[in-house]
Amino acid sequence: MKRRTFLIGATGMAFGASLGGTLPAFAEDAKPEKTDLAIGVGGKPLLYYLPLTVAEQKGFFKEEGLNVTINDFAGGSKSLQALVGGSVDVVTGAYEHTIRMQNKGQDIIAVCDLGRFPGIVIAVRKSLAGEIKTIADLKGRKVGVTAPGSSTALLLQYALQKNGLTSADVAQIGIGGGASAVAAIKNGGIDGLSHLDPVISQLQHDDDIAILLDTRTEEGTKALFGGTNPAATVYLKQSFAKDNPVTTQRVVNAMMKALKWIGAAKPEDVADLVPKEYLLGNRELYMQAFQNSRQMYSPDGMVTKDGYESMMNALKALDPELANANVPYEKTFEPAFVKAAKI
Repeated sequence: MKRRTFLIGATGMAFGASLGGTLPAFAEDAKPEKTDLAIGVGGKPLLYYLPLTVAEQKGFFKEEGLNVTINDFAGGSKSLQALVGGSVDVVTGAYEHTIRMQNKGQDIIAVCDLGRFPGIVIAVRKSLAGEIKTIADLKGRKVGVTAPGSSTALLLQYALQKNGLTSADVAQIGIGGGASAVAAIKNGGIDGLSHLDPVISQLQHDDDIAILLDTRTEEGTKALFGGTNPAATVYLKQSFAKDNPVTTQRVVNAMMKALKWIGAAKPEDVADLVPKEYLLGNRELYMQAFQNSRQMYSPDGMVTKDGYESMMNALKALDPELANANVPYEKTFEPAFVKAAKI
């Protein structure tokens, strides 16, 4: 038996057990059950989702025999809705959505971690830096997020709570990603924002913002959460993975290749690869943004139990519906496909 066949067979058995059934072993050359896939994402140009763009631009999906269409939504909550509604097969989105949906009885599970730190920054317009010096000073202010219900909104709400406020104490305004988010700060439409690179680095470069909290680094993430905090993941319905184990494995293979490429890439390699519009008109700045955020990418595709506990604690503190939730780690992340990944 080939090592590859054995690995997938063993992990497939474990995965099948978690679903109450058994998945058949499949060989290295097994054909994907479904080759045409729709993947949802909320803000594809953001560095939070760089592994998806790398997998697309480097041809890793095609190498795995997949014809992928990427649907870019206004925020992560929209891509989740698309998955639940059946208009996409797979989502690259925030890990916290798996916990929320499992608590509601929805069979959604992550199969690959892309980010171990959120990579989200809370900042205010530079002109307001004298008035808004801490998170607590955001009370009564208008704060932009990618979309209501997204990971940027969740992190903002958690930071507010840890500083004695509630989500109702600020007006959360969906500003999308990319140029629209930059414009929202520059035209004074919002007082601050909870957002990601390259938007944050663009605003930093232009001296338009003052940073209050930075989770692009381990230090900033631990300051808020006390540990690592899983961010972007690949998630899907368990039923899809059960019916399409080879397809699911091929998706994970492609994303693991992307993570490996990112781990070795130079900033200029990334700038050369992504679509020109992602650079926001400033290649050097984009390279700096990547360098600022590169710590956040997962080195191994695994959601750790510590990371799960960090996320669960945040959700329990934020959401009354989850205050007494009992959603086991095993229902939120299936490691079998990462363990069997061919990269």
